[in-house]
Amino acid sequence: MHASLLTPTSIIASVKAQQKAAWESGNFGKVALYNEPTAEEFMSRLPITSSMTVLDAACGTGNLAVIAAQLGCKTSGIDFASNLIAQARHRANHLGLNISFMEGDVEELPYAANSFDAVVSMFGVMFAPQPRKVVQELLRVTRPGGVIALACWTPEGFIGHMFSIFRRHLPPAPLPTSSPLEWGNESVVRERLFQGIGLLRTTRHTTHLRYPFSPAETVDFFREYYGPTRKAFEALDAAGRKALHVDLVRLQEEHNISGNPDVTDTPAEYLEIVARRI
Repeated sequence: MHASLLTPTSIIASVKAQQKAAWESGNFGKVALYNEPTAEEFMSRLPITSSMTVLDAACGTGNLAVIAAQLGCKTSGIDFASNLIAQARHRANHLGLNISFMEGDVEELPYAANSFDAVVSMFGVMFAPQPRKVVQELLRVTRPGGVIALACWTPEGFIGHMFSIFRRHLPPAPLPTSSPLEWGNESVVRERLFQGIGLLRTTRHTTHLRYPFSPAETVDFFREYYGPTRKAFEALDAAGRKALHVDLVRLQEEHNISGNPDVTDTPAEYLEIVARRI
């Protein structure tokens, strides 16, 4: 059906179905392993203690949830990708952690109001297509005085540059939504987190995306295992795939600071958002 004939509800449903298919392709668990140091950095700066109830929203394979549970928190995680929730549950069982993982939508959280002392998300809720609904839900399930903490890629950082390459090579989305990178813009964040928030702090941090592969092999790794990248290549013909690969490898080479052609170490900026609910 042509986009102009779709209702707003059906447009969002179609966007979510496409996103779900993208994240369920590949094997994000292999990518998430390399994000664990960033998760530890992010969580170490948050005011989370063992007496708290914590939700990892858009949790993926549970990097933040695992850290919270290891701190002694009563921890839950939610994601709309069924395979990622399955991996998160397997991981928790393997580590002997009691974490309640659930498949679900961060725009319609299946939790009662005021359920959590802290709601956290790392490079997760930023991809939901309706940011204002996300904000409403995060506020609703966070207790008064509780913390909402998000880590979101910035438009100016490495991931922002990578998004620009995808935009150049891929056809315009037939179902337009706001860019996930808007969550990395301080002024946008302050507009979104205006009501119901008593204290809001935004801080830019740089993490390092380190992989034991050359820049070209790193691109191939993401092409195989990272669902959105996999889907981007699948959307192109042979010539388009080759051109996209060339530009992504060039980007990795230009930003690689490892000094070793067989290792990729890419600085990547993200915005840390810490909000205290009234």
